[in-house]
Amino acid sequence: MKKLVKLVIIFFIGTKNMDNIYTVINFITDFITNKLGKISAETLGWVANICLHAATVPSLLAFMTGVTDITPSVDVVLMLWAALGLLFFRAVLLRDLLNIVTIGVGFMVQAVTLVLIFFK
Repeated sequence: MKKLVKLVIIFFIGTKNMDNIYTVINFITDFITNKLGKISAETLGWVANICLHAATVPSLLAFMTGVTDITPSVDVVLMLWAALGLLFFRAVLLRDLLNIVTIGVGFMVQAVTLVLIFFK
């Protein structure tokens, strides 16, 4: 992480020097070839579950705090919940405890958020 921060600082401070750009490009290509290949499919699936759960959070929080009076559209929420439901059943069939817990907790948090909105 220190290397990344150092490269970003070098890049933004010394943009007149082309060596800085090549250093950043070399770092990115090194990351893609050496580090990204070690990330497993299960990890990417878990991150996808979290991203799906987080898709409606900004609009629901904005609605709860009164920043906006526009709710997220029902079709988007239903499609997200359907996708998460299917992923939950997949995790149950595969006995993938991490995804079962992640999706279950995400459903509980979203249900509590909806209850707070409707019974406020």
